[in-house]
This record gives sequence, C-alpha cells and structure tokens, in this order.
Amino acid sequence: MSQTETETGDLRIAFAASDADGAQESLRRLRHRFGNVPEAEASIVVALGGDGFMLETLHKHMERGIPIYGMHRGTIGFLMNEYTEDDLIAHLQSAKEVIVHPLRMVATDLAGNRHEALAINEVSLLRETRQAAKIRIDIDGITRLPELICDGVLVSTPAGSTAYNLSAHGPVVPIGSDVFPLTPISAFRPRRWRGALLPHASKVRFSILEAKKRPVSAVADYYEVRDVETVDVAEDRSVDIRLLFDADHDLAERILTEQFQP
Repeated sequence: MSQTETETGDLRIAFAASDADGAQESLRRLRHRFGNVPEAEASIVVALGGDGFMLETLHKHMERGIPIYGMHRGTIGFLMNEYTEDDLIAHLQSAKEVIVHPLRMVATDLAGNRHEALAINEVSLLRETRQAAKIRIDIDGITRLPELICDGVLVSTPAGSTAYNLSAHGPVVPIGSDVFPLTPISAFRPRRWRGALLPHASKVRFSILEAKKRPVSAVADYYEVRDVETVDVAEDRSVDIRLLFDADHDLAERILTEQFQP
C-alpha cells in the first residue's frame, strides 16, 4: 500500500480548482501529496476557490449527488471551509453533510422557446433597459401582486439567502427552513412592498407586463435567458445537493452568524 493510499484510506478524492493562481498552486500541492482520481470515479470532490467556483462544481456534479468539500482559495468564501493540508483527511472524515434542494426555473421567451435551469442560490429577474420592469406575481395560481414596477425581483433558496438576496435587503433564512424568500430589487411601486416568505412547496409565476417595451432577463445562478415572457419557479426536492462543512463551522452556523452582523 502506498503512502497516498495510507493517508486517504477509503476516500477516493478528486481535486478541482478555479483559475486563480493561489487555487492552482494548492491544486498542484494537494494532488502531489494525496493523488487524484478522475471525478467520475471519486467518492468526494474537493473544490479549491471561492463561492463562484463552488457553485460551478456543485452544478457540474448535481446529477451524481457526490458530496463536495470546498476550501477557500478565492475572493468570497461563504460556502467554503478554511484551507488545510496536513489534517485534510481528518477534516473530510469528520465533516458534516448539508443537503440543499435547488430551485427549478422554467422560462418562456417572447419567441415561445422554453428554457429550464436549476439554481442553487437564486432565480432573479432583471430589467434589460433603462425602463423599469413591470411584473405580475402569482403564487400557486393566485395573483398576489398585479403589478410590481421595479429593477427586478428574485426567489432565493435558504442556502443562497445570504448572497444576492441579502444584498437586495431580503431576509436571511436558516438552512432546513421550509420557506424561501421572494425579494424585490429596487421596487418603485408598490413602494413599501419588501417581499415575502413563501412555503417551500409554493409555485411562483412571474408574468412580464409590456414585455416587448420593457424587456426582462431571467437568471438561474449563472444561466441567463433574455427577453422572457413568463418565468415559473419551484423548489425541486427530487435533487439533493450535498455540501460538506467542518464540524465546528457548518453552513447553518454561518447563516445564523450572518444575521447578527452589524
């Protein structure tokens, strides 16, 4: 048995990294020390970078349901663990698993084309021109907001509630909550509407009013559809996304801590 096999035990680790210099250097060091199996054969993927690269890695392996352990080697690292080499295997073996479910976006554009995508963070609608968007919001087939005049609106997962949703002044939602935030982006009318918390089984439909005059794009994480007419969003509980976090600093704790930041 080689030293690498002795260190990794039963773990079949695939290392992946962003293009950042620090991430690439760490990738070389870790592969040299622990080896590297093809991602298709791995029992765990260690992602090196920031939250953007973590999202890419999660999307890449979503269908396989393989657990992903992120280590911070990028700009923003909310979804990442602290970087370690000497005790990496111990960290992987003791890590806590968090399962999150993505949002499924089904967008129909003005040409009648249908587009589907999954979002781990959020589905956001954004105006494309200088003119404000006009959007009708239906929840479970009932019109709740006949006309929202705004820069945009988004639906967030609990895991993504600390990302764009928080920047748009939406509520932070703890992991495991059976709700998700619906948050306006720079709402002009109704001026005092600050959004809503929806039951996780809710089905949201956004209908773009004056869609040709006031074009709107829809984005599921980083998948964008231009000139949409309707956008349907619902949680997809048939898809499990498995994230691994160090036992002393898991995602639920990070989200709780975020709510008490000055």
